[in-house]
Amino acid sequence: MKKVVLAYSGGLDTSIIIPWLKENYGCEVIAMVADLGQGEELAPLEEKAIKSGASKICIVDAKREFIEEFAFRVLRAGAVYEGKYLLGTSMARPLIARHLVAVAEKEGAEAVAHGATGKGNDQVRFELSVKALNPDLKIIAPWREWTIRSREEAIDYASARGIPVPVTKDRPYSMDRNLWHLSHEGGPLEDPAKEPPRDVLLLTVPPEKAPDEPTYVEIYFEQGVPKKVDGEELDPVTLVERLNALGGANGVGVADMVENRLVGMKSRGVYETPGGTILCLAHRELESLCLDRITMHFKEIVAARYAELVYDGLWFTPLREALDAFVEVTQRTVTGTVRLKLYKGNCTPAGVTSPYSLYHPELATFGRDEIYNQADATGFINLFGLPLKVRALVEKALK
Repeated sequence: MKKVVLAYSGGLDTSIIIPWLKENYGCEVIAMVADLGQGEELAPLEEKAIKSGASKICIVDAKREFIEEFAFRVLRAGAVYEGKYLLGTSMARPLIARHLVAVAEKEGAEAVAHGATGKGNDQVRFELSVKALNPDLKIIAPWREWTIRSREEAIDYASARGIPVPVTKDRPYSMDRNLWHLSHEGGPLEDPAKEPPRDVLLLTVPPEKAPDEPTYVEIYFEQGVPKKVDGEELDPVTLVERLNALGGANGVGVADMVENRLVGMKSRGVYETPGGTILCLAHRELESLCLDRITMHFKEIVAARYAELVYDGLWFTPLREALDAFVEVTQRTVTGTVRLKLYKGNCTPAGVTSPYSLYHPELATFGRDEIYNQADATGFINLFGLPLKVRALVEKALK
């Protein structure tokens, strides 16, 4: 192969992949970076990639695309993997792969490469997306080929070639950051019996250090899409950034979990998702007001399947498109304002309103009302409980 496009982050793995590809494949390496909100991490990447041996680097601004087309789709679906993980890395990978393929096609490359390990989920997410978008491209996964077997060996490999990396043997965390979250794995976190070290959290203050007074925030949704914070209309990127700052300052959005990876093993990770956590809780609260019982309960089933689908790297599939069509219909009436209280790691509802509210005060009241005849419940209970009564009569007759 003459030319390979590498999904580059500037982290440990992709930093050493550039010289490894040149040494083992004798090819030109083009680094591709999708800017999903990594912030200050992006500044040194161009110089670093070139010094590591890349012929050029392509940095694509995909922040708005990430939030509008991926994060907000997952939000509207209510997808949360295993009750905790808000899929920040999972939904970013197909978008990165889309731009990886686009750059490869533009540059006339024969192959693409990624830095995902052979133990992780990301190798599946990257490669399924590439196969769906351009099946003619070859895929190189160095972690499945080289003799490096640990992060410590990878650090030594980088040191021997004079490549600076953002991890040390004293802080060996594997991190992934974008606008939606910051994930931490590896190092001391590999022991689930131990509390995460204090130096892990970077976006979120520990709850005990959060302000002693609660912070209130109002979020306005239009057909399930967040549009305003505290009455101010914001573009999607700014809206998430605003909520990240509010949530992080109040210790909201930390998930410490042992999850089931697609490849068959369990792994422990710590996820910081301050803004995403606020939005998910607010969206769920609004849906509880606007969706009827059977739709809401069926949507919970769809949400679980949607989360698995995204986690497993099956974004570019007919099933995801079909589930999106269902979600789209459910969101037609999910419009309104949710008020939340942020306090020392907690995010609790403090009021919700909607022009499509199905909550009828006169029906729900414990006080006197003129529209609900309580005597009607007798017939309902008799019919609803008829199978139980018939079974009991049969059992009685057989005794």
